[in-house]
Amino acid sequence: MKRIYNRIKKGIKESDKTTLTVYIILRLLVILCMIRELFHGNIENALLCILLLILFLFPAFVEKTFKIDLPGVLEVIILIFIFSAEILGEINNFYGIFSNFDDILHTLNGFLAASVGFSLVYLLNENIESFKLSPIFVTLVAFCFSMTIGVVWEFFEYGMDVIFKTDMQKDKYVYNINTVELDPEFDNNVVSIENINKIIVYDKKGNILTNLNGYLDIGLHDTMNDLKVNFIGALIYSIFGYLYIINKEKYKFAGRFLTRKKV
Repeated sequence: MKRIYNRIKKGIKESDKTTLTVYIILRLLVILCMIRELFHGNIENALLCILLLILFLFPAFVEKTFKIDLPGVLEVIILIFIFSAEILGEINNFYGIFSNFDDILHTLNGFLAASVGFSLVYLLNENIESFKLSPIFVTLVAFCFSMTIGVVWEFFEYGMDVIFKTDMQKDKYVYNINTVELDPEFDNNVVSIENINKIIVYDKKGNILTNLNGYLDIGLHDTMNDLKVNFIGALIYSIFGYLYIINKEKYKFAGRFLTRKKV
């Protein structure tokens, strides 16, 4: 047991007891969740738990591969984020139980991705003497980096829904639609339908498949909302990042998430 503990300790940070403690607790919770899912015959969820255990090694892998130091607070947030997204959100259905759970995670994702993008450009800017980027440019790159990560993730969700028939882009009911598809003149005029109460879905043979309590949006609203909160998270860190560049002593918050090169 002591040998396993030492290996885990080397994989994270020997000097950061808080990160190590969080890592071990979350890993044990994932293992317990995996055992529970196996007991109930949910093989897919058990495999997801195994994937999660591998993802927990990602921060240590990045540090070793790129010879950088991730700040302890950033590592802890990343580990909690991974745990929350998969164990709480997917397996335990926190996305369905708590309406704002997905918004919180996407906001956090925007914040974290912006901190990573900021670190990449900031380190380059600090270590190259031949040119200096303005604080506005550094923070703009960090913001755009975060938004790009958010867009790529939405591509992934859409791909999973189309190819594997999942529902990562959560559907929702809307009761008002505006479309040119219903224009009888086919002249690109918008037709508005309001106060939709019920929609009956038929198959090609005329059989009723189901009754819907409104128009079922197939992920557009979820995608746009995810990008909106990602925008908010990215903007928040970008503002703190800008303040950190212009006055490191006064505005230290962004520096706590700053990745540094190993000495």
